[in-house]
Amino acid sequence: MKILQYRFLTVLLLLCAGTTYPQNPKAKFGTYALTNASIETITKGVINNGTVVISNGKIAAVGTNVQIPQGAEVIDCKGKWIYPGMIDGGTKAGLFEFGQVAQANDVTELGDVIPQMKALTAINPNSAGIPITRISGVTTTLTVPGGELFAGTAALVNLHGYTPDQMAVGFQAVVLNYPRTGRRGFFDRRTDEEIKKATDKAIQRVNEVWDKAVEYHKLDSATKGKMQYYPEMQALLPVVRGEMTLIIDVDAAKDIQAAIKWVGEKKIKKVILSGVAEGWRVADEIAKANIPVIAGPVLSLPTRDYDKYDRPYSNPGSLRKAGVKVAIKTEDDNVNYRNLPYHAGFAAAYGMGREEALRAVTIVPAEIFGVADRLGSIEQGKSATLFVCDGDPFETKTQVSNVFIDGWNIPMVSRQTLLYDEFLNREPGLTKEK
Repeated sequence: MKILQYRFLTVLLLLCAGTTYPQNPKAKFGTYALTNASIETITKGVINNGTVVISNGKIAAVGTNVQIPQGAEVIDCKGKWIYPGMIDGGTKAGLFEFGQVAQANDVTELGDVIPQMKALTAINPNSAGIPITRISGVTTTLTVPGGELFAGTAALVNLHGYTPDQMAVGFQAVVLNYPRTGRRGFFDRRTDEEIKKATDKAIQRVNEVWDKAVEYHKLDSATKGKMQYYPEMQALLPVVRGEMTLIIDVDAAKDIQAAIKWVGEKKIKKVILSGVAEGWRVADEIAKANIPVIAGPVLSLPTRDYDKYDRPYSNPGSLRKAGVKVAIKTEDDNVNYRNLPYHAGFAAAYGMGREEALRAVTIVPAEIFGVADRLGSIEQGKSATLFVCDGDPFETKTQVSNVFIDGWNIPMVSRQTLLYDEFLNREPGLTKEK
């Protein structure tokens, strides 16, 4: 038996020796000085010819008269801009690789009431989509589970780390996909009566679950936390108590109105509306309810055939002008989360304005998620999560040269850059004609 084991190990070692793969470059942690840059602080205007000092993962100093620490690695950013890392308000980052294999998709779990299923525990830190996204300047994303009614718990993560806990920023929220009253698309062949029955049943189910969660809260309080463990209700408990946010994904104007009414009736304290494709139709009502919105995807089609082509583009701007606090997401854009700046760019061009669009992917989502003390702007004491580029990040021609996440100098390498390098200068090249 031992002889067979030795032979097996010998063969294995020989195979390993004959097959070697280069390791991707690692992020570096240290003290850096980014000098001679135009700095878009977001909250305190633009600093020209300024310096950002990064130390111990924080922004140690920012300004025009900054002393560079001894031993700091100096990166000359002359002719370049420094922006805070962009925050995507809704993605499937780390949950989805491709759809052809079930094992590569952790977006949806079985069941219609599974708030205990946490996106943070399902995230794959080694997902190929993460480096592709972060080297575009998108450093932080809300990873959102898909599914039916109470689909799970979303998590805000930084796009760097070997484990989900290393990536976690701290914010988590239960996701409710509010029942739809209309058709799900051109393929939906149900009659109006069938649609109404399905919607009424779904709303009844939501109410039953919520009422049960309220009763669980009362019993848990009366027994001082000694209730028998009930995973679904335990996950909803902090939402009922106003300790955790409920994200309600809803698009149609009629459904948005119903969701706002439902929130008021249930006296839910912390709520975010997500998607809101037809938010522009009821913007004043959303503003009156004082509920923040994560709008998107912006690069989308109108929800109704007779709407103007640019309605999805102008939706964030319309909401903002009505007084709604608006962040932007790319969630339904497959895995192209790197396109967040272009979603924001279209919103800027179609009524939101560049300044508000820039805030919608930086400080506003940070405020909505309760992490504005760490992310969303370039200020002394905040996390050194930022990027350097040679122009406006909303323009496709702009190139990102450096990315830092929590002070880690991220290598500008992804699967796509490796493929580009591989095929840029092919050797031996095309086969010569005989």
